[in-house]
Amino acid sequence: MLWPFTAKLAPAQVRPEGREHWLPATGALAVHGQAGKRHIAKRRFETYRGAKMDSYRPRIGTPVESLDTPCLLIDLDALEHNFRFVAETYRDAECKMREHAKNIKTPIIAHKQIRAGGTVNGVCTAKVSEAEVMVEGGISDILITSQVVTRDKLERVCGISRVADVKVAIDSTGPLKALSDAACDFGTTVGVIIEVDTSMRRAGVRSPEHGVELAKLATELPGIAFKGVMSHQAVSGDIDRETRFIEGRRYMDICLEVRNAIVAAGIPVEIVSTGETWTVDVAAEVEGVTEVQGGTYALMCTSSDYMEDFRYAARTLSTVISRPSSNVAVGDVGYRALAAPGGVLPTVEDMPEIGVATLEPEHIVLRSEGDMPLDVGDQFMLLSAQQDILVNRWDEFIAVRNGKVEAVWPILARGCYH
Repeated sequence: MLWPFTAKLAPAQVRPEGREHWLPATGALAVHGQAGKRHIAKRRFETYRGAKMDSYRPRIGTPVESLDTPCLLIDLDALEHNFRFVAETYRDAECKMREHAKNIKTPIIAHKQIRAGGTVNGVCTAKVSEAEVMVEGGISDILITSQVVTRDKLERVCGISRVADVKVAIDSTGPLKALSDAACDFGTTVGVIIEVDTSMRRAGVRSPEHGVELAKLATELPGIAFKGVMSHQAVSGDIDRETRFIEGRRYMDICLEVRNAIVAAGIPVEIVSTGETWTVDVAAEVEGVTEVQGGTYALMCTSSDYMEDFRYAARTLSTVISRPSSNVAVGDVGYRALAAPGGVLPTVEDMPEIGVATLEPEHIVLRSEGDMPLDVGDQFMLLSAQQDILVNRWDEFIAVRNGKVEAVWPILARGCYH
């Protein structure tokens, strides 16, 4: 089957000194002249029949047991339960959810959480290209949680800032000045959030003094709007609720210490964006935190199963294609379509007697303690230890309810690495 909706764009008139790049999913061409200012050139579309990565797309109403495999499923009841829990947690709190789109990569899902309530009416993204997809999908409040340093990406940030409220994480003066230059070239203003390293030991300022220095510079530079501070916290292994609250508060206090130093220097701080799924309930009780960057909670994964208020929404459906011995079965999905972060293999749902022995590119080998209960042609569900990687391997979600397909959602931000 050929994919009929691919569009080929007729050549556009570009000044000889200009340069150009595509805006993802829109068909618009960003043209940059000598001054660095961008213009959107209108294009004439010519449709043609091109190849799609994977042509399988089930009909609405198809029973799950009739789906071709492998495929990535979303349990809509579980997804909506997770969104309702967040809405109820933050409905009357000063703190709100800013869902992390790196986990879902799909504007449709982001809109569902926003409509459910309890949010800042926006999302955060890890990459500029993810932000572009979300803006094109109708999300108008974006926080890019990674530092942006190259001129091309800075220009793209400025481009979407003309149609959305865009904020970018910073932790050093060079990229901040470069962003100011780009914003001035584009005639726009971009918000900045100072990242604070509380426990990850990667990006972020590591002292209140450094935070104050950056905040002062941000308030002085043209094209820049200083917005606040942010942090992301690390946690290892399964932890109980008491430990989560103790560790979460301790890490958030480090971020708030930077915030307080900036306020003491006479600079207003509008946003304190912190947290993640394991501190969803913690952040709601920490005075001064305005938003939480939760992501995992939406689809859930086995590495966060200690967060018992959330349900597994994402699953991979596979079929047994071989039974080489009495306690071994081979499925039709491999690591090209699954996630095994740090070597943590997927789990066979509702079958504790079956373990994953090995993952190969296109196969999964299952082994049982006794006789294998699965036979050739039987289906089984897999739960992932990390859904960011899992989702990035698929073209679409198959959304199911009551055992039947209700919707098929394209994963538009798949492969957005820039």
